[in-house]
Amino acid sequence: MSRSIQHRGIIESINGNSIRVIVSQQSACDGCHAKGICSDKGKERAIDIETPNANDFSVNERVIVSLVNKSMAFSSVVWGYVLPLIVLLIALFTFTSCGIDDGISAILSISAIAIYYIGLYPFRNKIKQKIQFTIIKE
Repeated sequence: MSRSIQHRGIIESINGNSIRVIVSQQSACDGCHAKGICSDKGKERAIDIETPNANDFSVNERVIVSLVNKSMAFSSVVWGYVLPLIVLLIALFTFTSCGIDDGISAILSISAIAIYYIGLYPFRNKIKQKIQFTIIKE
């Protein structure tokens, strides 16, 4: 049985069936030797959770937010980081092998990533439906 991914957070707002929870991204930093110089240290993220029992919660309440299925997290990493890296590398090797200057190849490769994210943007709602969180009281 796989363990779900969990974050502790505080409810920022409740609007109908939607709860916005602020979570702090510190868990990975605790064991890192470079945590003192990292720019991502203690960064807070807002997660919007759709739940039919939103009226069971209150603002400023401490909760635990869970991503039930690890494959959803893996899918997010692939779409958000792995595929753009592949696009970057393919574009870079293609442009440099065509004899284009290295600086221009780099700029064109970064532009290819921008085009990738622009192409991904219309599918944000479909992706959002697949990645669902659950919320429980702490």
